[in-house]
Amino acid sequence: MWTLENWTDYIASLFKVLYLITALGAVLVVVSENRNPLKTISWVLVLLLLPFVGLVFYFFFGQNTRKLIIISRRTYRRIMRRPMTYLLPQVLDEVPDELEPFVALNYRNTHAPVLDYSDLAIYTSGCEMFDALKETIRNAKNYIHLQFYIFDNDTVGHEFRDLLIAKAREGVKVRVMYDDVGNFHVLNSFYREMEKAGIEVACYLRVVFPLFTSKVNYRNHRKLTIIDGEIGFIGGMNIADRYRDGVSWGRWRDTHVSFRGTGVQGLQSSFLIDWYTATKTLLSDKEYFPPYKVETSPSLLQVVPGGPIDRWRSLLQATVLIISRARRYLYIQTPYLLPTEGINQALQTAARCGVDVRVMLPYRCDAFMPGMASKSYVSDLLRAGVKVYLYTGGFLHSKLIVCDDYVSVVGSANMDFRSFEHNFETNAYLYHQGTALRFKEIFLADEGDCQKVSYKEWRKRPLYKRFTESVMRLFSPLL
Repeated sequence: MWTLENWTDYIASLFKVLYLITALGAVLVVVSENRNPLKTISWVLVLLLLPFVGLVFYFFFGQNTRKLIIISRRTYRRIMRRPMTYLLPQVLDEVPDELEPFVALNYRNTHAPVLDYSDLAIYTSGCEMFDALKETIRNAKNYIHLQFYIFDNDTVGHEFRDLLIAKAREGVKVRVMYDDVGNFHVLNSFYREMEKAGIEVACYLRVVFPLFTSKVNYRNHRKLTIIDGEIGFIGGMNIADRYRDGVSWGRWRDTHVSFRGTGVQGLQSSFLIDWYTATKTLLSDKEYFPPYKVETSPSLLQVVPGGPIDRWRSLLQATVLIISRARRYLYIQTPYLLPTEGINQALQTAARCGVDVRVMLPYRCDAFMPGMASKSYVSDLLRAGVKVYLYTGGFLHSKLIVCDDYVSVVGSANMDFRSFEHNFETNAYLYHQGTALRFKEIFLADEGDCQKVSYKEWRKRPLYKRFTESVMRLFSPLL
């Protein structure tokens, strides 16, 4: 006769067997998906070395939804058709030889047309960017489209909310889109006040159980603003106090830009595709793509979106291409350096070829695990000849690439697995010597607030730090 103790032991044993079967099944799924080997190994380690916790973590963050269809190809083409009318065929024939590979790759991967821009303004602080954005919003006549990963319920957030409400009451159409996970801490009442004033508010990929496990790991990290289809903003800044007021250890150093021209239509397309995803409302009327007179000698750009459903990992491929084609110099700013093996090898190869490769990282990071994992890559880069600078003036959140005085990249994507594999990001690829020289000057000025790292001194760091960094690196594909 079975006692209570027998039944308890039986149930415990059955539970262990079921867990083992489930965990092994998850391991087989991860292996069979043919992911990046580093990512596969990381998930296998998590599943096998962290009983129960590892399995739960995988269900929340590890499932591959790359084939998830969030927008049909037909709808995508319909939205993209508008900016395609601004394609500059007369310019394509005149694209310098060094630009042709970038233009071709971005167009084939994302159908990003070659557009033009003018009146480029570069903002390196939240104070500058917020002032410019507020002034542009005040002057809006028809509509305002705002998309931010974080729209915080703080002083800066309230300033923008109140300004948007005032514009909505003037009759200007206002649409605001935010990411659900990025705004977990923001109460719904903050957005309800906007809605009461007539503002259309959309939450991207809302996390609601039981859909939680399939969406929480895929976030919309884009930061875009389009005003009347005439001026656009893109970069790394969110709407939050820290972008203006800094952090306890210094300023919040970031990069954002605004411009006019047909390039604004590229930003508009990215926004409207996300708006359709979040609301199932298709906006493709001509009012969102006003006609522009293309300048005789335009500054060229491509607005390139990337995301987890992107078959070709467009932003990753574009980054590898820029690194591999650098001939004189390559300057990179990123808050997190968790590169794929392809990017890691490309950086080292460029440096070994004699290219002046410089990578700028924050000395102190806002997140422990990514910050520690980032530092684990520094030794190999230094050994290969890459110059590494640690920003000590505060927290470096800038996402910037500038190469050989003719290509600049600014946008929302970090140099890490998450931006290239999991997040929905948008970068602007600017093809203009004057613009590249401006960004180059900014990078060199930032070096004055940096500590240049030497390989000899870097290797003297305490053993426990190096070991901790190495352990965190094992999980870098998951961070």
